[in-house]
Amino acid sequence: MTQHVSPPRGGTDKAAPVEGPPAWRVRLGRADVRTLTLLGVLAVLVLIGGITQPDAFLDTRNLQLVLTQASVIGVVTVGMTFVIVSGGIDLSVGAIVALASVWATTVATQEYGFVGILFTAVVVGVGCGLVNGVLVAFGQMVPFIATLAMLASARGLALQITDGRTQVVTVPGVLRLAERDWYVLGIPPLVMVFAAVTVVGWLVLNRTTFGRRTVAVGGNAEAARLAGIDVRRQRLYLYLLSGLCCGIAAFLLVALAGSGQNTNGNLYELDAIAAAIIGGTLLTGGRGHILGSVLGVLIFTTITNIFALNNLQTDVQQIAKGAIIVAAVLVQRRTASTH
Repeated sequence: MTQHVSPPRGGTDKAAPVEGPPAWRVRLGRADVRTLTLLGVLAVLVLIGGITQPDAFLDTRNLQLVLTQASVIGVVTVGMTFVIVSGGIDLSVGAIVALASVWATTVATQEYGFVGILFTAVVVGVGCGLVNGVLVAFGQMVPFIATLAMLASARGLALQITDGRTQVVTVPGVLRLAERDWYVLGIPPLVMVFAAVTVVGWLVLNRTTFGRRTVAVGGNAEAARLAGIDVRRQRLYLYLLSGLCCGIAAFLLVALAGSGQNTNGNLYELDAIAAAIIGGTLLTGGRGHILGSVLGVLIFTTITNIFALNNLQTDVQQIAKGAIIVAAVLVQRRTASTH
């Protein structure tokens, strides 16, 4: 007769598995390291600016100028971050900003005042984003090709509208946004708009279903489709969002420059993509960080300001930006291979 002996009370046949830290804590730790690294780079740049041009760089007006200039490209970068997280790309953002800025500053548009300029800039931006989204999502066009076509078309239309001339803004309410009398506690209104867009972008990407769907589409579009996500509609929304950000940026640029020109937004696509990349957004999609993108914008804007104050040539500045982009991509690949 076989006797079955039960294990001692409270004992187990197998050792309990050792659980590691939660996944969210691991991601948060990596995000903290990345953010601290970017803040360190920004601090070094500020130190360099303070050493090379202490009186000019550390002047309050110059620091306000840096933040104001960062606001325009920063708003564009927030939209670009969403597109890249989804696995796409938008090469037309600079051209859309140019088209929206000149369309919003025509004589006919300015007759409707502040609201007319703002409304026109936003509508033009969203309209261009709609075309991009339809071509990519429903036309099954490669994002690179679709947005490249929009780049050429928007630039051409902007040139046609202006006939190569600068369109001066005559609406006082728009021009006041760039005046120091309208600063709140020393903060320019344009910077406050940028901050608001950043906060909203962060909340949408990290705290909403829309953000989770965006990450899912970028990580694996087919798996996202099988999970019930309408991938095509999601991509359409993302290009609409990018166009909206371009429209807002165009309005900010009009207020800052006091005019609309067909040359506005030149190389914005390069700056926005570069800022997103060094901020930790993967070019292959599936991961992105709004705060990192914003810090990337501040880093590039500070570099531009330092170069300008030290009378360094623009070509050297572009080489430096290119080197930073290459370094950021190499760091991304090495990080991806180790995790």
